Amino acid sequence: MHRPRSVHDAEVAGKRVLVRSDLNVPLEDGRIADETRIQASLPTLKLVLERDAAEVTVCSHLGRPAGPDPQFSLQPVEQRLRELLPDDRLRVLENTRFNPGETKNDAAYARELADANDLFVQDAFASVHRAHASTVGVAELLPAYAGLLLERELGELGKLLGDVERPFVLISGGAKVEDKLAVLKNLGGKADAVLVGGKMAEQIRAGNPLPFDVVLPVDVVAASEFAENAETKIVPYDALPDGWLGLDIGPETSKVFAERIREARTIFWNGPMGVFEWSRFAEGTKAVAEAVASSEGFSVVGGADSARALQELGLADRVSWLSTGGGAALELLEGKDLPGVAVIPPA
Repeated sequence: MHRPRSVHDAEVAGKRVLVRSDLNVPLEDGRIADETRIQASLPTLKLVLERDAAEVTVCSHLGRPAGPDPQFSLQPVEQRLRELLPDDRLRVLENTRFNPGETKNDAAYARELADANDLFVQDAFASVHRAHASTVGVAELLPAYAGLLLERELGELGKLLGDVERPFVLISGGAKVEDKLAVLKNLGGKADAVLVGGKMAEQIRAGNPLPFDVVLPVDVVAASEFAENAETKIVPYDALPDGWLGLDIGPETSKVFAERIREARTIFWNGPMGVFEWSRFAEGTKAVAEAVASSEGFSVVGGADSARALQELGLADRVSWLSTGGGAALELLEGKDLPGVAVIPPA
């Protein structure tokens, strides 16, 4: 795996530094709903400021706007960042995706970002799988370095690609097996157990595309309709009433999954076990989260939904590493090169 050179080795004193942070936080009614990613961006920004950078300019995207859109403005994020880092040398640019050249890796927009800066620090791990102007284009114009968060992400996730302590248990959930199929094939083949919940379990049961067996739910929480207040009952996986939906793994499956997780010495979890946003269908995800958090082994959790579940349960600090990257983490674990990392010179 490509190891990019570190911001630790950058000469930033007196320099104007452009930092690509990941400030893509959820907003509710214009307010920050979860500032985990803001907090994760602070160590690199503090380091550059403490090393006497003349100016630090932060850029990031937020959401997927088609153009300038007040709903996706970074102003609330900038306000919070200034509260956490009250330094006059710090400036925050508006949402990079307000410029149509961002996602096209447009040379003119990359030049606009690079102008008036002396070097570039890439710290937005969650975006390095995308070849955008703020992740790749600008790194081709300025001396580029990896930030502290990016380095940590590569190091912690990279441990799963090497020799791991066994038993190694991989837990996967969510809606679409296609999104995670490559990771399941790459990592699952060396795992001692692969536990699959969520809609993915139904897809795999209908026709397993993997070259190995997986552990699937034995029971589900069935709902009469896809609604938070739907009628529910617990049934075996093969006794789902006609027209009903399985919206969570059942209690027996939760026990089976938790036991396998407790035995593990290495764990990777990505994806909820059901529609955990609704409390009546969150018990399976909660059981998995608690089992992962209770493990004495090395545990890595990736994906926004899994991370959110851990945060809401107050368990985030009880796993070895909580990744800030969803798609980037999956692509790294698939064995793919990440464009935003590959463009940085090696250490």
